[in-house]
Amino acid sequence: MGRLFGTDGVRGVANQDLTCELAMTIGRAAACALSSNRRRRPVVLVGMDPRISSDMLASAVTAGLCSVGADVLHLGVIPTPAVAYLVGKYKADAGVMITASHNPAEYNGIKIFGGDGFKLPDALEEEIETLTLDPHRARLEAEPLDLGKLTWKNTVVKDYVAHLKSTVAFSLEGLKVAVDCANGAASVTAHKLFDELGAQATFLADEPDGLNINENCGSTHMERLIDTVKSGGFDAGIAFDGDADRCLAVDERGLPIDGDQIMAVCAKDMKARGKLPHDTVIGTILTNLGFVRFCKENGLNFIATKVGDRFVLEEMLLGEFGFGGEQSGHVIFRDFATTGDGQLTAIQLLSLVRREGKKLSELADVMNRYPQVSRNVRVSPDGKLAFYTDQTVKTAIEEAKTRLGEDGRLVVRVSGTEPLVRVMVEGRDLPTIESIADDMAGLIKERLAAG
Repeated sequence: MGRLFGTDGVRGVANQDLTCELAMTIGRAAACALSSNRRRRPVVLVGMDPRISSDMLASAVTAGLCSVGADVLHLGVIPTPAVAYLVGKYKADAGVMITASHNPAEYNGIKIFGGDGFKLPDALEEEIETLTLDPHRARLEAEPLDLGKLTWKNTVVKDYVAHLKSTVAFSLEGLKVAVDCANGAASVTAHKLFDELGAQATFLADEPDGLNINENCGSTHMERLIDTVKSGGFDAGIAFDGDADRCLAVDERGLPIDGDQIMAVCAKDMKARGKLPHDTVIGTILTNLGFVRFCKENGLNFIATKVGDRFVLEEMLLGEFGFGGEQSGHVIFRDFATTGDGQLTAIQLLSLVRREGKKLSELADVMNRYPQVSRNVRVSPDGKLAFYTDQTVKTAIEEAKTRLGEDGRLVVRVSGTEPLVRVMVEGRDLPTIESIADDMAGLIKERLAAG
């Protein structure tokens, strides 16, 4: 891949890395790439999360799209998976989401979906990137009377919530649920969804002001949700991230339930009902070893991909598999969605709780989670590149893997979205894996960090 698109679109600090000029150029390049070999002008959906820079960047992308002759249907503030779903419903040629997902408010990003609702294939992403970095390769401006038009769509929330509700056969009546919207995109949809499904829902972090997205809330900061569930007698807690494509949970005791555990609960149920194609679940190299053991014990096949929900989805499509996801809470129900959808995941899980008549903790106990620790080391741009060739780091990684043995695992990787090297260590003995994680993080900081 090139210099702009990472594992989840283009991302950076708004107005510094990701400027209006860059966003407008990406809009132009995307319209040019999407309209090649087509006789009609493309129609592109544009949605955004509520961070302070989203209006600015959505306007810039829209200007770029219209300047090349693409029509834009503006969705306003809406979750990322809503854009992916509505591309098909509204028969658009593409969808653009302005979001930095779980990142702090100063960041923002651009995700692009094709007309099929899937994230763009590498070849098309590379074409857009080439045109963005060298716009003279193609004539991008439309004639004055051929400019695109901007239209606002007013039924977005209703249409998306109706789709989500159609995926569950059981209401959530009788369930008392705490829902953390991360002061993000779920704030505009979760109230309607949970209310119409009959849940007794209490909402947290549902008042975005542009600056508080993901701030001490949501799937990356679950402390308040845990306290609320423990003190309020709730059946479950649900946490989304800024663009609501992730979902994590809290059981009635206040214990966190990650994406691996959610997948275990749902996969076992789907297999029992004959709804799990090839009895297979797709995860990543970071999927907990406890989940791998769970699959073996329950007659399920497990396939691991590189980290990133796009790689999970690619494997699902290649093998015609129907279910997969990540520990971070990106869970893909292929029968209902083309990407990870936090609210879809939440209602699938809670509907199962109600149908089974069991506590969430009881359902989640089907999987014994191995201790796992992570360290994130901020590195320089040169450090990210040097990671792949630094022999001292390579040797340390191999020695640590030997120390862990067969009952442990070490994954050290460069982040696709942030200037970080991520260290994950897993094993049976917590002090050992913490020691290995600290040693590895210290070495990487010494060898690769800026300054």
